[in-house]
Amino acid sequence: MDTIAGSLDTCKPDSGDVVRPNGPVQSTPRTVFTDSSNATLGRHLAHRLVEIGVNDVFSVPGDFNLTLLDHLIAEPGLNLIGCCNELNAGYAADGYARSRGVGACVVTFTVGGLSVINAIAGAYSENLPLICIVGGPNSNDYGTNRILHHTIGLSDFRQELTCFEAVTCYQAVVNNLEDAHEQIDKAISMALSERKPVYISISCNLAATPHPTFRSDPVPFSLSTKSSNKMSLEAAVEATVEFLNNAVKPVLEVSTMIRNEQKSIIFLVNNGGYTIEVEIHDGPYNVIKNWNYTGFVDAIHNGEGKCWTSKVKCEEELVEAITIASESKKDCLCFIEVILHKDDTSKELLEWGSRVSAANSRPPNQ
Repeated sequence: MDTIAGSLDTCKPDSGDVVRPNGPVQSTPRTVFTDSSNATLGRHLAHRLVEIGVNDVFSVPGDFNLTLLDHLIAEPGLNLIGCCNELNAGYAADGYARSRGVGACVVTFTVGGLSVINAIAGAYSENLPLICIVGGPNSNDYGTNRILHHTIGLSDFRQELTCFEAVTCYQAVVNNLEDAHEQIDKAISMALSERKPVYISISCNLAATPHPTFRSDPVPFSLSTKSSNKMSLEAAVEATVEFLNNAVKPVLEVSTMIRNEQKSIIFLVNNGGYTIEVEIHDGPYNVIKNWNYTGFVDAIHNGEGKCWTSKVKCEEELVEAITIASESKKDCLCFIEVILHKDDTSKELLEWGSRVSAANSRPPNQ
């Protein structure tokens, strides 16, 4: 059964079977961009994702992918879902691929890529089309022997790529505009046809750059589909539900500490988001959903064992909480949540963020 890329929902048969992409793909005629702000590498990638049926992208911001995230959220039909860490983003994209046929996640270079790689490896073993997008170093830094942050101290920038070669069927390192269109389209096509994850690294200074190849229609690729076995799918869901319902200890990140009568003092510094990224390049992706962390610990405690929690919002409250934790509650596991303003940071971090932003936004060499 063949269908049009970008409309996976229309492929679902009346029987309720789940449809997955399998084999070559053929895209619908594409709108030719006339506005140069839309004909950028970032918007091309975003548009391609929407075409193949990806409407939700799971992301974690980092200084190498912030501009790319701007262009992804500007694409109609594409929803950026911020995650608390890269591994969560990868497994969310894994689940999305199982449900919708193809998934995508966006992380930053090396520190993000190596964090998400376990999820990518799992998708590889499960034959899931998953597009792992990484914001990479500035294109001007390739071949310069510079030592950059987010690396392990080597200057060739291949550490991350070498790792992903083992768990993806195709790797695209996009550090120039001339073949960016071809590399991105080939990577996506390979993910769909091979039913395996692919790796796409995009230099941080290229995402906002227009190029003539992003204005025209891409080389067509087709999307054929096949249905999963409905009975097997239902049996798997029932087995999963039974396993979770019978779990004795489904949550452990503090409950194990309480059970083993640990008497530590845990401080959670809550500034509501990613302050480092805010100081480099601010955007809505730098804000995370705030939890009632002390309430969460209380729920884990559940009246069993010795646990004490406190939420503080000023210096005086913090001093008092530390005194209580050190004296009257010294036989308890103490959890103190410290609420900080999102801009409560050091002068040094502000200056560092400004320098990183300037370095990442350098235009490509002509």
